[in-house]
Amino acid sequence: MSQEELVLKRLEGMEAQLKQLVDASQGWQELKHDLTPILHDAFKTLMKEFGDVEQGFQLEDVFALLKRFMRSIKNITYVLEQLENIIDLWGTIEPLLHSAVPKGIEFLDEMEQKGVFRMYKAMVEVRGKMARAYTPEDIEVMGDGFVSMLGLIKKLSTPQAREMLEKLADMMGDVDLNSCKECGPLGLVAGMSSKEARKGLGVMLEFTKSLGKLKD
Repeated sequence: MSQEELVLKRLEGMEAQLKQLVDASQGWQELKHDLTPILHDAFKTLMKEFGDVEQGFQLEDVFALLKRFMRSIKNITYVLEQLENIIDLWGTIEPLLHSAVPKGIEFLDEMEQKGVFRMYKAMVEVRGKMARAYTPEDIEVMGDGFVSMLGLIKKLSTPQAREMLEKLADMMGDVDLNSCKECGPLGLVAGMSSKEARKGLGVMLEFTKSLGKLKD
């Protein structure tokens, strides 16, 4: 290849590169021409928005926020770590909730059918009536009496006391008040001829002895 041919080849390469540069420059000019109105409108809008917040925004506030953020890095890191733990815990609990929630709804529905909630509602209404009818001091006194009654009920819950109360209840059911007649001293003596009457008198005597202890 001669020297002239080599120079012509290089000139052709330089011409191709120049053409690419010219084409790229034309493309950039077209892009600049298209973007200039858009950027101009965006700049005007941005300045307008900055003008609206100018009174409530100061550059010093940004630096104060930045310094506060840097001082709170440890706390922010701790919060993020705890958030990760909460997410892990939720991932563990969520499958359990799929079975626990229907069971809980079924349990609440069963309580509703049994009337448990209605009973609680009635108890709340009773407490409201008590609050309107009595003062806190009266309720405190009644509470002391209720505690004493619980102690009495505890004593009556012994086997001997329950057996005696059951017999007294049976006896009261067997007594026919319509068949009762007036009885004087002679009738009392005549009635003592009955074995049941003498047993009853013995029981009354034991009760009388016990009643004497009340005075002490």
